[in-house]
Amino acid sequence: MLCDAAVPHCVLPGDCTAAADADGLARVDLTIDNGRLAAVAAAAPVGGIDAQGNAAESKVRLDGCQVWPCFVDLHTHLDKGHIWPRAPNADGTFDGALAATMPDRTTRWTDADVEARFDFGLRTAYAHGTAAIRTHLDSLAPQHAISWPVFSRLRERWAGRIDLQAVTILLLEHLEGPFGDELADTVAAHRGILGAVIPAAARAPVLGRQLDRIFRLATARGLDLDFHADENGDPQSQSLRAIAEAAVRNGFAGRVVAGHCCSLAMQSDADVERTLAAVAAARIDVVSLPMCNLFLQDRVPGRTPRWRGVTLLHELRARGIRVSIASDNCRDPFHGYGDHDMLEVFREATRIAQLDRPVGDWPAAVTRLPGEVMGLATRGRFVPGAAADLVLFNARGYSELLSRPQADRIVLRDGVPIDTTLPDYRELDPLMQG
Repeated sequence: MLCDAAVPHCVLPGDCTAAADADGLARVDLTIDNGRLAAVAAAAPVGGIDAQGNAAESKVRLDGCQVWPCFVDLHTHLDKGHIWPRAPNADGTFDGALAATMPDRTTRWTDADVEARFDFGLRTAYAHGTAAIRTHLDSLAPQHAISWPVFSRLRERWAGRIDLQAVTILLLEHLEGPFGDELADTVAAHRGILGAVIPAAARAPVLGRQLDRIFRLATARGLDLDFHADENGDPQSQSLRAIAEAAVRNGFAGRVVAGHCCSLAMQSDADVERTLAAVAAARIDVVSLPMCNLFLQDRVPGRTPRWRGVTLLHELRARGIRVSIASDNCRDPFHGYGDHDMLEVFREATRIAQLDRPVGDWPAAVTRLPGEVMGLATRGRFVPGAAADLVLFNARGYSELLSRPQADRIVLRDGVPIDTTLPDYRELDPLMQG
């Protein structure tokens, strides 16, 4: 038993009586039996008897150190990860990222190349304590015929360690015509999710027609949808609202996720209100990518950025809209840094978007909420009877947790500590040559 652990109250089962402190942490005892989380109960007093009748002093006492469920990363790009050494972004801008990525994809993204980098990212995320990932896959022909089979192989290989989902990424306009049907069929065959990028310049009525097309493609095959929306600082870029309106207009029954939504932070109060109302009515889920958006948005060479690039996290959540936070790109032209570490993502998001004083239930944004969006009933939360997949930190309050990288964390999978040694970047050196 892990006694007197501090855990985010927002990931506890509903029948747990442990109370939250001012920052949203609760003190609990966690009983692990045969690799399963057998019970979660309010912490027994030192020297007392726990809820199962065991003497608390005979168990492992954590003295208020934090324990979290394993992380859920709702938005990544594992197929393009770690290409920075061979395809750096010359000026750090969004256009620079596109210019560096496109020739690398067309000349270097073979089956073996994608699989090696993808697997490297999975091993890194696993060592950091992530148990579920949704990745976007560049799916413009002919890349879709390479990357989707790689994804399916890795999903099978990693089953039981990381739950994997994949989404297409290409411009929304590319789904018009016969290729849209071909790609949607490929996604359905691989049990994936249909998605697209909506450019900043997209406007009605063309945008409405293109959105209706992707909603019809998804409906015909029973697919969910996941968009890159408003990844820019243009207040006239309002595709998030267009997505919500299209979902209602098409009577879409599946899940819809919109990622980035940066331009919402640059719009007038009236436009924001209209969008929030539409998104709430359509039950759209939003995922923010603070680290990548901070890197790319409002970047002009020689000029200090004037805004942080993140969407309106607090306002979205206040309207009852489910908000997640995810890692996005790692060591590729869209973000030259990152290590598939969701604690780093949460730490930086807390600083960038001021998710504190109190922290409250924001930890759910990297655990329980993305697990719900992915349809994973036992991921990102403490569920009695589920696998004891936990991350233990030698840190008590949030100031301790978020002030250090927590490189000494202990990751339990099925109740057993795993090897948290990170893969060596030198493994990727052969892929960077030529």
